[in-house]
Amino acid sequence: MDDKLHVVSGKQQKPKSATGKHQIANSLPSLSMKTIFAMTFGFFGVNMAFSLQSSQMGRIFQTIGANPTKLGFFFILPPLAGMIVQPLVGKYSDLTWSQRYGRRMPYLIIGAPIAALVMILLPNAGSFGFGYASLAALLFGAIAILFMDLSSNVCMQPFKMIIGDMVNEDQKDLAWSWQQSFSNLGGVVATVFPFFLTMIGVANVAKQGEVPLSVKLSFYIGAAILLVTSIYTIMSVKEYDPETYARYHQIDTKKHEHKPSLWTLLKKAPRSFWEVSVVQLFDWFAFQYLWTYATGAIAQNVWNTSDTASAGYQAAGNWYGILTCVQSLAAVIWGFVVLSKTSPYKRKFWFRVGLLAGAAGFIGVFFTHDQYLLILPFCLIGISYLTMQTEAFSIFTSSLDGKNEGAYMGLFNCGICLPQIIASVASFAIFPLIGKSMPGMILVAGIAMLLGVFAVAVIKEDTPQRNLANKDK
Repeated sequence: MDDKLHVVSGKQQKPKSATGKHQIANSLPSLSMKTIFAMTFGFFGVNMAFSLQSSQMGRIFQTIGANPTKLGFFFILPPLAGMIVQPLVGKYSDLTWSQRYGRRMPYLIIGAPIAALVMILLPNAGSFGFGYASLAALLFGAIAILFMDLSSNVCMQPFKMIIGDMVNEDQKDLAWSWQQSFSNLGGVVATVFPFFLTMIGVANVAKQGEVPLSVKLSFYIGAAILLVTSIYTIMSVKEYDPETYARYHQIDTKKHEHKPSLWTLLKKAPRSFWEVSVVQLFDWFAFQYLWTYATGAIAQNVWNTSDTASAGYQAAGNWYGILTCVQSLAAVIWGFVVLSKTSPYKRKFWFRVGLLAGAAGFIGVFFTHDQYLLILPFCLIGISYLTMQTEAFSIFTSSLDGKNEGAYMGLFNCGICLPQIIASVASFAIFPLIGKSMPGMILVAGIAMLLGVFAVAVIKEDTPQRNLANKDK
């Protein structure tokens, strides 16, 4: 047996079981906490990009003159990009191997610099003299958000895939909860920036059609942190070589196997793929409306304004950033204190708890007209956001056998992107139907989360299928 398995921070690490003894060759080893930290912390920087995008995108597009009834057009682009990029990165990273950088990390090396560059460009959509509500400004913003999401998805996928590649069932819930907790911690830092910068005197208003400097600087700082954290992961984690990977996943390397197409893999997907995707149809539908309409809903409910050039609307945008920070903090605490210690045999239970918390949070936002009272529903939304992702990925990856793991992870993310596209298209009918009420769209999101609670019943494969660690009695 070859003991040279993985390297973290340049030091050779040997696999140990949960009891500290070497495991058998045909089982994924238990990893050190240092190793799990190295492979999950990088999500801190990646989610800074996504958090700034989700918390400020509606504000940016309404500031440069987008019609509120047409916001859905712009919010279709990010999930559409994800549906294209994530399966392709998964499929081709399965076929990639670099002695120096591994299987997944080369894609992070490509994606991180591009994502950082586009993060710098996006908030400047109204700064090139295109004019308020001009087609050029809106088109520039749309193209920038498309490329930002394309590159961010290329960054995101390697972090998700190495957990499936390297983490055994005993540590999988821990790893996913850590990754989502660091993700939300990145959201805390990202979303507090506009509020903090405004507090220290950076301008939070600008001429009509231009994004305030507080938002621009937030994106610039986020771009720098994304690069730094990505470099840390690239330098700190060495993936299993193909032979070691095959041994741990019980893959016969002597047997020549035809690499199936994505369509073939989709048709042969494990049952849990479809079961979890049914639930995600409701929860990601709901979060798409939060990202699209939250700033406008808070501005109407608390500041009683819909004028995007007003100080009240921009204050609402900053406060939504703070609430997203609260949401992320609640998720971090929930992840470390609760989810990292839950049993892998109670995943459906916690899935339901998370969705129910989200439903209560969304409905609470609709009924709340005090900015400080909004903190409670956003805490519930944070608990929901982390739980639904942790349990979904834990349930699904437990049913994979190590073959085509990256491709399946990419396809599985389509179950996240497709509901967002459906929500955006549906908004063209729902938004006018409820009187063009942005708070009303948040209520619709709450109802979708409630439906998701009941949808969890369709999941049958909710327990670990393979690679449980062998503990000494």
